[in-house]
Amino acid sequence: MQKQEDIDRLKSIVQNLLDEAKQQGATAAEAGLSQENGLSVTARMGEVETIEHHCDQGLGITVYFGQRKGTASTTDLSPDAIKETVSAACSIARYTSEDTFAGLPDKAMLATEFPDLEVNHPWLLKADAAIALAIECEAAALSYHSDITNSEGATVNTHQGIRVMGNSLGFLQGRLSTRHSLSCSVVAQRGDSMQRDYWYSTDRNPSKLETAAAIGQKAAERSIKRLDARRLTTRQCPVLYCAEVAAGLLGSLVGGISGSNLYRKSTFLLDALDTQIFPDFIRIHEQPLLKGASGSSSYDGEGIATQTRDIVSDGYLRGYVLSTYSARKLGLQSTGNAGGVHNLTITPGKNDFQAMLKQLNTGLLVTELMGQGVTMMTGNYSRGAAGFWVENGEIQYPVEEITIAGNLKDMFKNIVAVGNDVDSRGNIRSGSILIERMSIAGE
Repeated sequence: MQKQEDIDRLKSIVQNLLDEAKQQGATAAEAGLSQENGLSVTARMGEVETIEHHCDQGLGITVYFGQRKGTASTTDLSPDAIKETVSAACSIARYTSEDTFAGLPDKAMLATEFPDLEVNHPWLLKADAAIALAIECEAAALSYHSDITNSEGATVNTHQGIRVMGNSLGFLQGRLSTRHSLSCSVVAQRGDSMQRDYWYSTDRNPSKLETAAAIGQKAAERSIKRLDARRLTTRQCPVLYCAEVAAGLLGSLVGGISGSNLYRKSTFLLDALDTQIFPDFIRIHEQPLLKGASGSSSYDGEGIATQTRDIVSDGYLRGYVLSTYSARKLGLQSTGNAGGVHNLTITPGKNDFQAMLKQLNTGLLVTELMGQGVTMMTGNYSRGAAGFWVENGEIQYPVEEITIAGNLKDMFKNIVAVGNDVDSRGNIRSGSILIERMSIAGE
């Protein structure tokens, strides 16, 4: 188990990196160092399949000679290796072209407050206990129903890591964080119909994971429900994205307003700031200081202070997702998003999942998406999908081998409701999302 003393030790290594860069002539530098360890156990058909102990480390440094930039990395933390890594970065920087927008972030924007966000909850799980947990999870799935005929296994993962970063502006911070998970995937068969599905639970705090039995049973239930799936005929109809896949829609929004796509002018949301892109009841905001959440951090990948902010309010786009570099390219300021968004959340409505089905009335419930199928330049959207056909608010039968299509601009504007069945397992948090109409390509 890693402790505070380990952070202090790694801080001194990062400071040595920065000092070495200065000695070798760099006008500015930034460095990051990570150490991670964990355990991964998979059981299949009641037997141990794999046991892996993870222990990884690595550091990277970026140096600037004016506005010429060089980067190098290593997994060796010895003094000689550190010196060689800095030398490699400096050598690269001396021969690269100048970039007007390159350089460290503005010092005034660096984080100065570092609250405890409760992201470090070590799980002192021995291999024997992890094996027992995985076997229990899979057994719950296999015994759920006679239609469960095979298994892809159950997996237990524990993870703890330290990440320290610093720069020559005086920023030097580190933190411990954890992430644990338990998952199960099984196969159901009835006659000639065979389907697989899975379920998982993940959290920074192991005490908040769903029980092994509950995960196994849910994986089995989901697999069985998919048996005897049909194809649909080509049509247009309302589409309800279940919470687990609805986050992907918000991920497309993030891509559309990310700095790299904006300055390259390769996004369907170019010049969309302060325009209405959603219905007026939609609010989408970042919550970086949410305690215990997967995306919580008081600073971004450059050390800039994160901020609780609305990205969309009253349906209007209020902000972009920018790093220092992309912000400078656009003549703007960083939004504290180097490395991505932090607990991006769409405000839920009043309806639970059953009420969302009633509101859908007759249409498609999407529970799985396949393929990429999003053209960021135009917003055109086409994804392979599976789910269930719904009539009069009741699930009728499973469907598969269909494609759902539309344009993200239209899809965003045609959101009818957001459920309160929020899936908070990831960095993007959303309930189910109902879209008024999309095209379905089938038979």
